[in-house]
Amino acid sequence: MANDGAYIAALTMLARRELSEAQIRQRLARREHDRDAIDAAVDRLKSERAIDDERVASAIARTQTSVRGRGRLRVKREIEAAGISSAIAQRAIDEVFQDIDGDALLQAALERRLHGRSELTDRDRSRLYRYLTAQGFDSDRVLAALRRIGRT
Repeated sequence: MANDGAYIAALTMLARRELSEAQIRQRLARREHDRDAIDAAVDRLKSERAIDDERVASAIARTQTSVRGRGRLRVKREIEAAGISSAIAQRAIDEVFQDIDGDALLQAALERRLHGRSELTDRDRSRLYRYLTAQGFDSDRVLAALRRIGRT
């Protein structure tokens, strides 16, 4: 079959790690497979359930929260960066975060950065605020958590 080259290349990629449909298409295009071969390979992989954006979104969400300790907003950005639709990303996030205490996740991220300190300067607070919001935590919750820590 003429399209086997793209299909085999995609299978090889998927053997290493879960990838979204968009990631597979992008990587096959970089390897200079033609559009028809890519479409045929992706259709075949989807019918075989080797490509499943819902499964990839859930895997990214679980990894970003449990391993990296990131908040909802950052997790959503990571999923969408993989070329997965916003609706699928939101479903995956809702599923993963139903079992996670967001405040506890924020507190754990804060404690990792505090290194045991109990008092902060305004400069420390600003740095922590930027870091925690970049990690995907809601700005209001970050401010509330920072208010609970002593000042110098």
